[in-house]
Amino acid sequence: MKAKECMLLMQNILQLVDEGVHVLDKDGNTIFYNDAMAALEKMDSRDVIKKPFKDVFKGLNKETSTLLKALHSKTVTKNLKQTYLNKDGKEISTINTTVPVLMDGEVIAAVEVAKNITKIEEMSNTILKLHDEIEKPAEVKHKKVKKYNFDNIVGQNEKFLDVIEKAKKSAKNSASVFIYGETGTGKELIAQSIHYASPRKDKPFKAQNCAALPESLLEGLLFGTARGGFTGAVDRPGLFEQANGGTLLLDEINSMPYELQPKLLRVLQENYIRRVGGSTDIPIDVRIITTCNENPEKILREGKLRKDLYYRLNVIQLYVPPLRERVDDILLLAKMFVDKHNARFNKHIRGFSDDACEFLLSYDYPGNARELENMIMSAISMCDDDEEILCRSHFSVPDISHYQIGDFDKIKDTGIDTYLNDLEKKIIEKALIDNNYNITRASRALKIKRQTLQHKIKKYDIKL
Repeated sequence: MKAKECMLLMQNILQLVDEGVHVLDKDGNTIFYNDAMAALEKMDSRDVIKKPFKDVFKGLNKETSTLLKALHSKTVTKNLKQTYLNKDGKEISTINTTVPVLMDGEVIAAVEVAKNITKIEEMSNTILKLHDEIEKPAEVKHKKVKKYNFDNIVGQNEKFLDVIEKAKKSAKNSASVFIYGETGTGKELIAQSIHYASPRKDKPFKAQNCAALPESLLEGLLFGTARGGFTGAVDRPGLFEQANGGTLLLDEINSMPYELQPKLLRVLQENYIRRVGGSTDIPIDVRIITTCNENPEKILREGKLRKDLYYRLNVIQLYVPPLRERVDDILLLAKMFVDKHNARFNKHIRGFSDDACEFLLSYDYPGNARELENMIMSAISMCDDDEEILCRSHFSVPDISHYQIGDFDKIKDTGIDTYLNDLEKKIIEKALIDNNYNITRASRALKIKRQTLQHKIKKYDIKL
């Protein structure tokens, strides 16, 4: 195949990828600019191709452009966040990987691959602003933030009461707490209760789901950013600074990007942070509470969490048992949820029929207390105004009959973990198909958090 044909083939292939691709020749002129990059930067490729890069992107220079750095100093840049203005003046945020193309030691071209994260960046900034705004006294007067304490926790199961007793003891000190248990068991409720029963109760309580954002944005969200640290960066305190003197809850710590974990470990060891792009060490006094929806032994075995970080986080460990192991709490919780949603829907439910009680006590609750509340809320919302008793007919549960085990030999061949993983993947794929690949609706159908579903999609490499 001739060089010209190879070039044409490569151009056609690169037009098919979702990421933006921009290639400069050795003189700094654009020789390839795919449709994805044009859409990202709101540019017409005809205004870019065969034009000097500096003439088209006048706001960038050798210091701020990874493409020009690659071209002039052979600099390789991996997964760097860049923020710049497109031709319409709109701020664009990307994660860029840029490499020089060398022949006989000389740079003959520079290639940049960019992933658009503008919406994610906007979400990250919004989260930080909301966290910041909620602490302003003038705002607190107008916003009623739900604060949970141990009085909000309902239960009489002996195992569960032991957990709550340990949690109350942990509130008296500032040691790190590691809470694990299945989704929907009330881990965040316990975390908040620990904070508001502690000497730090009048200081901020901040929470961040570690599965919600990619590493580059999560780092800025946690540690803050320094003006001039990278293109478009502004001085903004992160959650550690915002929580200073108080408590920071890191939810789903098992989903924290592995590359970010050493930076968190350093903060725990040194008690100071450094903003992204900054050079100043900022002392902080923050209690860390982490939650995890998987067994610690499993996540350590699979390498999801560094052992040295785990030991720092796991000073006090609390295991929250699933609802199926707290059968004596089911009706107690159900009655509490009835009172809550009676008020919400202006209904007058007083209790449950015998067949409803039998159903509630026999159901497995894969979504735990959160699923029980959803079931009660659904039943009450569909009741007639004059009804006072919930019957079995008021409750509906997901139809999982088509997911029953059909061949025990499969388990013997692959092992139960592999079988269950395959089963979970199939259920998630079906939920996505049934909801037109809308992650929010699919997560509601599966009764799990949106972030949890995103984590599982990544875990099973499900294509959207």
